[in-house]
Amino acid sequence: MLLTRPDETEKTIFQILDQDARSRQTMSQPAQSIRIAAGVLNQTALDLSGNSTRIGQLIERARNQDVAVLCLPELCLTGYGCEDMFLSGGFLDAAMEELLRIESGTNGIAVSVGIPFRLGEHVFNGVALLADGELQGIVAKQNLARDGLHYEPRWFTPWPEGRVGELPVSGRSVPVGDLVFDLGPLRVGFEICEDAWVDDRPLSRLLKRGTNLVLNPSASHFAFGKNEVRKRLIKDAVSRQSVAYVYANLLGNEAGRAIYDGDAYIANQVEWVESGGRFSFGESGLTNKTLLFQPTQMPEDPGRVATGFTPRQASTSDENTQAIPGWETSGFKKEEEFSRAVALGLFDYMRRSCSSGFVISLSGGADSAAVACLCRLMFQFAVAEIGLDGIGQRLSSFNSMTVAESVKELCQRLICTAYQSTENSSQTTRDAARAVAEGCESTHHELDIEFLVSGFREQVASAIGRELTWEKDDIALQNIQARTRSPGIWMFANLRNALLLSTSNRSEAAVGYATMDGDTSGGLAPISGIDKAFLRHWLVWLETRGPQGVGAFPFLEQVNQQQPTAELRPADKKQTDEEDLMPYPVLDFIERAAVRDKLLPTEILPLLTAEFDGVERKQAVFWIRRFFRLWCRNQWKRERYAPGFHLDDESLDPKTWCRFPILSGGFEDDLNAL
Repeated sequence: MLLTRPDETEKTIFQILDQDARSRQTMSQPAQSIRIAAGVLNQTALDLSGNSTRIGQLIERARNQDVAVLCLPELCLTGYGCEDMFLSGGFLDAAMEELLRIESGTNGIAVSVGIPFRLGEHVFNGVALLADGELQGIVAKQNLARDGLHYEPRWFTPWPEGRVGELPVSGRSVPVGDLVFDLGPLRVGFEICEDAWVDDRPLSRLLKRGTNLVLNPSASHFAFGKNEVRKRLIKDAVSRQSVAYVYANLLGNEAGRAIYDGDAYIANQVEWVESGGRFSFGESGLTNKTLLFQPTQMPEDPGRVATGFTPRQASTSDENTQAIPGWETSGFKKEEEFSRAVALGLFDYMRRSCSSGFVISLSGGADSAAVACLCRLMFQFAVAEIGLDGIGQRLSSFNSMTVAESVKELCQRLICTAYQSTENSSQTTRDAARAVAEGCESTHHELDIEFLVSGFREQVASAIGRELTWEKDDIALQNIQARTRSPGIWMFANLRNALLLSTSNRSEAAVGYATMDGDTSGGLAPISGIDKAFLRHWLVWLETRGPQGVGAFPFLEQVNQQQPTAELRPADKKQTDEEDLMPYPVLDFIERAAVRDKLLPTEILPLLTAEFDGVERKQAVFWIRRFFRLWCRNQWKRERYAPGFHLDDESLDPKTWCRFPILSGGFEDDLNAL
């Protein structure tokens, strides 16, 4: 049963005076040195036994490093991406049983473990505190993430501030709700991920309750530059108060679309420690720091849990930290983040889908080259961190490959590429595709499929009683080439038990510049979350500089010197993407204004002419009309795209971010007003 919350005046963190924090200290007792840790985990949705094993291993690792309090990520026992299985009573019961097995392995240490739980008819997103072999209580999340790819209110109920209750667990009663925990000189409170992102965050109330250590278990998906926002939230929390703050994020791709970067931070007013490297290919990571804690006076509090556990003092001052990699401050952070996030996402998607590598249809253009290079980077990053033996162990359960002797051998076994030419294909793209395949060291095939395309064209012409011509049948003649490439590339994927990667980018998805069941064929669309303009910039950066520790891919020169083209019309038509559509920077500008900022065509026009100096109003109107008409007509295509990775707040994925009607009036009134 829930208890009524205490009546108190709410204040923001910046309204709490410094003397409030000082008044809690009992100066007669000496400060104690206690080692605190943030643990990151690469977990799998619904894999209770595997997740539990990794949690247990990390707990043991922390204990061996003299850690007294360990913060693990949000919902780390079940995985964050369990979707509607959070509504399964049997699954929730099984998760609680697994938690009790972890409980017995927490002697001499306090550990927070993210777990969903059910109380009455409601399901809550919780964090269990285990200390010295006993489940002490479960804190429930008060603020649920509900934007973008987050659907927490679909499954969870937000816990009311200040209320506590009891949960029957295996014949005992466990306190749940808005709790703080006594751990000797520590008073521990929680902000669970989204709790720290809202204006009225729980932190201010925790400080009034005597909390001197705040743990933040998170499942905060990657987006460009997002880790800097997390840092600001933490620094704001500790800048004016005598409180230590620990942040632990999930790592990797645990359920499909979201990638977690494995951020970990420990901070107080004078100390700042962060994990020595995001996007790790390891199964877990540990960042710890020894901090001084002054015992505090404990005000009366209905949510106070007296655990009876006192953390041991740290015996040494050695911490398990690593130097921050130089790429984080290199001036190419977005390029590096893109390389490392997608590479990690691909690795986890491959192994969790039990796929024996990747298959890519190389066109000789930018998009397919980028996908192949990301696969190559994936193996280079993985080998550099966990070695060839480590990769073999991670893939051994579903892949018959023996341990490879080199990165080259690994790529030849697990990356397959194919160039499929028609009469409209050029030697330029053939050579570029071959250069990419050789540079990425894939197993490469070249097929001539013109006889298949001609066969389809002749049979359809016979059926309708006339010849097909470019003047009358342009789209049909273009699309049959792209669709005829699909069966062959799928066959390579089936023969290799591999994952076929589609190569469409976000800019193409916005206007439907892709052939359904042609170049959209695949089980995963790794670049569908990134715009074409950045992708072309990234390829030039990769050709000339490349990620730290990897270096440049000079073989991309033949790709980068071309103008993007679908190469589906005869050569004398001189087809280019931007001639078919509009300049990609213009397309991306309109897309951001329309999709991200939700502006109407008439609102975008003055912004577009101001952004692109020299563009005439008539030309700008033409581009805006073309974009919106193509956008509205092609929602059905976006509904059918393969899953892709979430990279920023501009995703077009209709299942997790950007909802738009399949059928609509298409903004015609506003377009006509231009």
